[in-house]
Amino acid sequence: MTHSADSSADRLVIEAVGAALSALPAQSGEARVAVAFSGGIDSSVLLDASVRVAGASRCLALHVHHGLSPQADQWLAHCEAFARARGVAFAAERVEVVRDPGVSVEAAAREARYRALDAMCAQHGAATLWLAQHADDQAETVLLQLLRGAGVAGLAAMAFEHLPAGAGATRVRPLLHLLRAQLEQYAAARSLTWVEDESNADTRYARNALRHDVLPALAVHFPGFRDALARSAGHAASAQRLLDELARLDMAAVSCDEGRALAHDALLALDDERALNLLRFWMRSLGLPAASTARLSDALRQLREVGAAHSLRVDHAGQALRSYRGQIYWEAGDSAEPADETALVTRATAQLAWQGESIWRLPQWRGTFVFAETSADDPAAVPAALLKAAPLAARSRSGGERMRTSAQGASRTLKNLFQEQGVPAWKRDVPLLFAGDTLLFVPLLGVNRAAWPGKAEAGAGAAKAGEGYVRIDWREDLLLA
Repeated sequence: MTHSADSSADRLVIEAVGAALSALPAQSGEARVAVAFSGGIDSSVLLDASVRVAGASRCLALHVHHGLSPQADQWLAHCEAFARARGVAFAAERVEVVRDPGVSVEAAAREARYRALDAMCAQHGAATLWLAQHADDQAETVLLQLLRGAGVAGLAAMAFEHLPAGAGATRVRPLLHLLRAQLEQYAAARSLTWVEDESNADTRYARNALRHDVLPALAVHFPGFRDALARSAGHAASAQRLLDELARLDMAAVSCDEGRALAHDALLALDDERALNLLRFWMRSLGLPAASTARLSDALRQLREVGAAHSLRVDHAGQALRSYRGQIYWEAGDSAEPADETALVTRATAQLAWQGESIWRLPQWRGTFVFAETSADDPAAVPAALLKAAPLAARSRSGGERMRTSAQGASRTLKNLFQEQGVPAWKRDVPLLFAGDTLLFVPLLGVNRAAWPGKAEAGAGAAKAGEGYVRIDWREDLLLA
């Protein structure tokens, strides 16, 4: 009888993994599949079955070392040995779990884990990440979200087997319709070894309390509760898809600067429910963690009350919601801090001894300086001799820099000039081009006319030196041919 159960579990697991493999996009061909491998029984079953179905050469085991358990180093060694024994490539990354105020260690660890997994997928060329969550996990998640008063997105839980992970790999859950007991049967039949996380028995954690104290009682009185909760999650997922479609329509009308900002008046023209739905969708598109309904409602209230003023006080996940010239955007930092000058600085530097190069690639700023020959009557002309007189340096803004945009004009701060030109704060993190210690050129603002003598004198000097003139442009990566 046990043999029959084991055989049934083996067949169900292999069929589930096979279905996930066959559902991959046709163009993926023999693309590598990454398996999130903690070393626990669930991920051990998934990796073992993946090797049997897809072949070892197509699998990649990815392990995240949180350092939260004293056994973490032993788990890492076990996972590597398990993968190597099956001929599977193995990669691991150590992460530091940083908790923001009000964020549980579980949530912080989960966020760090997924960031690390996405990074490893990108590093190793894996477009698909397989996760080992199963039906019991989904039931626990739906119940937790209900108890926390979550919205539709939270109740959808793991209803999508193929869940886009933003800029990361596509997340797939091949075992989502299988029970924990079936995975245990598979592991026993295959004589698998796995690690046990001691924290899983600690019922101070909400999920563990549900698993050990609540779900067994539900199973007695409501044997089909897992299927019922899965159906509810599916209904919520369908509703969330419709809400997302509505948000995409609203984004097309409200967003500015390729979705980096929202038009203040257009957002507030929506009713509260629709505006909140758009704010949630917008934050997900920017990669920000979800905010509570209370926080979003407060943000919307402030936006309606302050109009186009700058007096917003909304902080979330290390970001501050700002309002500037009719646009709303998120900026790194705290809302109590002044906007712009310090929050956007990357503190990067680069140098070039210019000898007539036509381009200077600056990956730190995701762009390129372009130097092109021009005539003396070009308003943006710079004497080539000036570029060769001292090493060129690209530096981040540090605050307080000044320039003159015309020969007779007064010297003004870059901040004031950016504001006058209506340049949004998130576009001001540009490299400043110096010739020696003299500011020469600022992307989006142009040439600093204080950097060299009057035009006639400069022209005479350039002619005497046999040099011509150069026009400097800054091109972001997306604008390069």
